[in-house]
Amino acid sequence: MKLLFTFLAALCIVTTAQAQYTDTTISPKPKREQVYKIKPWLDIPLTAAMSGWTLYGFSVVYGRDTVPFAELQALDRNKINSFDRGTTKNYSTSAKSASDYFFYGSMPLPLILLLDKKIRRDGPRVGLLYLEALSMTGTIYTLSAMSANRFRPYAYNPDVKLATRTRGGARNSFFGGHAAVVGTSTFFMAKVYADYHPEMRNKWILYSVAGAATLTTGILRIKAGQHFPTDVLVGMAIGPVVGVLVPHFHKNKNKERKLALYPNFQRDATGFTALYKLGK
Repeated sequence: MKLLFTFLAALCIVTTAQAQYTDTTISPKPKREQVYKIKPWLDIPLTAAMSGWTLYGFSVVYGRDTVPFAELQALDRNKINSFDRGTTKNYSTSAKSASDYFFYGSMPLPLILLLDKKIRRDGPRVGLLYLEALSMTGTIYTLSAMSANRFRPYAYNPDVKLATRTRGGARNSFFGGHAAVVGTSTFFMAKVYADYHPEMRNKWILYSVAGAATLTTGILRIKAGQHFPTDVLVGMAIGPVVGVLVPHFHKNKNKERKLALYPNFQRDATGFTALYKLGK
């Protein structure tokens, strides 16, 4: 886990440097309108800071001290809300492994976007936005896990090996990080592709596939006894929101104006002519 995020941080340094170079280099050719607008003075430090915090946060939440056996004995499933309570009986290593495939597989998935010629020309720019989204999700997750200290469902299950129940990571139930990361990656991919191809019909298919991947990951995490349903629901909300809003707020708003004013100078009258464009 930490090795993976170390790789992402290194990739962030390379990508952001390329993005800054792209934005500051003067090209003799006429500039085409950019789909996304990057502010290097803001986006690069912000992404670097969130990536750094994510690395630190993961070292904390996955480096917790072993849970004392007495603390495990004091856990009472009857104190858990009725919606989550039944999950304390869940535990499946196969479901956990399957959810890991979604988790680790979703992170490099947006690289598929580079197969598209339009997006490939803005590779560093899109890459920076993706790292910004991913590091934002990581920051929110680590802050939540560090402050909530909620035990995972399997910690309540006496049928699970004691060595597993006493792991420090057993306190990282809130919120569902796997579902959040898958949601960030897949919805980011859907959003970017849709922004570069506004003429595309049936864009709902992209978001439906992203939603299905996120939902499947969440269900697997519940079945595995790694998270309560409420943990997964929060993760399934945060991930897609970050994945969509990061590119949305960077989208270039320089569109053709619908309302335009033109000076009007004639012999018999002076003033302005207003033209309003109807439709898209």
